Amino acid sequence: MHKILLIQGPNMSYLGKRQPEIYGKTTAAQLDALLLAHAKKNKYALDIFYTHSEPAAMERLYASVGKIDGLVMNPAAWLFGAHPLRDALRAVPFPYIEIHMTNIEKRGFHSILAETAVGMVAGFGVNSYILGLEAMLAHLGSKPRKKRGGRQNGGRRGAGGG
Repeated sequence: MHKILLIQGPNMSYLGKRQPEIYGKTTAAQLDALLLAHAKKNKYALDIFYTHSEPAAMERLYASVGKIDGLVMNPAAWLFGAHPLRDALRAVPFPYIEIHMTNIEKRGFHSILAETAVGMVAGFGVNSYILGLEAMLAHLGSKPRKKRGGRQNGGRRGAGGG
């Protein structure tokens, strides 16, 4: 069974309350329930971590080495200037998929973290999460399964260069 970590960046715990005209009315608790049901149905383990702190996100990444197969993250406001987080994403051995509820490019934003991702899903609201998780499962399914703890071939680094 694959294990995926979902990191929710700054303000994501306020879903449904903060700017519902942009992010919708689904609350963080409702989103978590939806995603955990998706994980159960598709037979993978999902750990959801909310933080407003870039250092806490970095600590969680490093603590997850050898314990997860992939990372899906909505970096939210970190997309602007989280250079230390970008360095951490470059350092970890597991693949990363970036997700955003809105089309950030249409809104005039560019993610500095995207260069470390195997892919990005943006602009589909809550469905961005489902699409991102399914993309990670497809990505992991196309790679040979290795024991946790070693570098995984085919992530952002290794043969072919990502």
